[in-house]
This record gives sequence, C-alpha cells and structure tokens, in this order.
Amino acid sequence: MAEEKKKKVKKPTAIKRIIQSEKRKKINIQFKSRAKTALKDLKKSIETKESKEIILKKLNIIYSLMDKAVKKKVFKKNKANRIKSRCSNIA
Repeated sequence: MAEEKKKKVKKPTAIKRIIQSEKRKKINIQFKSRAKTALKDLKKSIETKESKEIILKKLNIIYSLMDKAVKKKVFKKNKANRIKSRCSNIA
C-alpha cells in the first residue's frame, strides 16, 4: 500500500541549536521567576506599609532586574519599561 516514511536524520548543527535553545529556555524561566518574585515582594512591602527606604531598595532591585532582562533578551524593552513605570506609580 503506502510506502513507509523514512525518518530524516538531523544535522549536527540542528541538534546543537536544539540543545542551545533548551539551555536558554531554562535560564529565561529562572530569570522570569526572579522578576515575578521581586514584584510580589515589592507589592507585599507596600501593603504592609514598610519604611520608604526598604521600598526604594526593592524598587531599585526591580529596575536592575528589568535592565538585565532586556540586556539578556528575556524581556523586550517596552515590557521592561512598562513594568518599571507601574512599579514607580505604586511605590
């Protein structure tokens, strides 16, 4: 009836790219998790009305994380700017 389909053998460059993308995916997930945790921490400190110094330190941490994320291409520039703007409005 129908001919059996032969599986194509992937080239070494394709295999290498798959491995690289998997590594990058793990790093991106970790970085996004750190950013989300920092945002939650800032919101929690605002709700509990902690001192202004502590809130500003946490805000600086978020700014730093967002800039690093843009540099590492985890987030796009506009998303990082939007998050920083929202954080500065609530702080």
